[in-house]
Amino acid sequence: MSLIQTQDSEHVATIAFDDYARRNALSATLIAETLAALDRFKAHQVRAVVLRSAGSQSVWSAGHDVTELPAANIDPLPYSDPLEQLMRAVKTFPAPVIAMVHGSAWGGACDLIMCCDLVFGDETCAFAITPAKLGVPYNVGGLLNFLSRVPLTIAKEMFFTAAPVAAQRAERVGIINELVPEADLETHVYAVAQTIATRSPEAIKAAKEAMRVLSEAVALSPTTYERLQGLRRDVYFGHDYHEGIQAFLQKRPAVF
Repeated sequence: MSLIQTQDSEHVATIAFDDYARRNALSATLIAETLAALDRFKAHQVRAVVLRSAGSQSVWSAGHDVTELPAANIDPLPYSDPLEQLMRAVKTFPAPVIAMVHGSAWGGACDLIMCCDLVFGDETCAFAITPAKLGVPYNVGGLLNFLSRVPLTIAKEMFFTAAPVAAQRAERVGIINELVPEADLETHVYAVAQTIATRSPEAIKAAKEAMRVLSEAVALSPTTYERLQGLRRDVYFGHDYHEGIQAFLQKRPAVF
């Protein structure tokens, strides 16, 4: 059974997460299906992709499938991680990817939304990045996704507290482009997508890639990068990561 639903009509494509039994967790299987859909849509030269959930549940996505993270002593978020691959695919997709958010987005799902070109949500949406609850040392690329979208102080608050940012505040701080009433969200998002589909796809492709490159143009020496990676290694070899993963699997609060 597929974990996503897809549609391609009038230059606008849709990818809808459809694994509510697991709160749309971003498992390797769901991500593989999503990547395959993006490849098809790229071949079809669609002009916009809407990323959404298939229904109207309270959770848009629970984020990275924690059961697929290593227990300890291995980088939990390497370059080859499926979610990392998905986020790169969204950022480099030649047409705009628009997130339509009903419900809460947690952990890796919040990061995925930060990678989308446009984000629209209704009054139920909320966004939380939760590595501090799990003792996960977040990677540098993921941190940059947030710093490219929200002010530094907001990014720090989100990573330090792991608390959700509710809809109205999410609009104020720039996580979402616009807060839309629930009854109008789908109509509004697809109207924006259809508008984009009438514009020059080549001009949009060039602009998107240029803005991606510029937003990631951070000067970082090899020595500094290695120091940051060393800080991350200290965490995933240490007590906090082991405790956080075990606490999640045992469904108890972590003790840090």
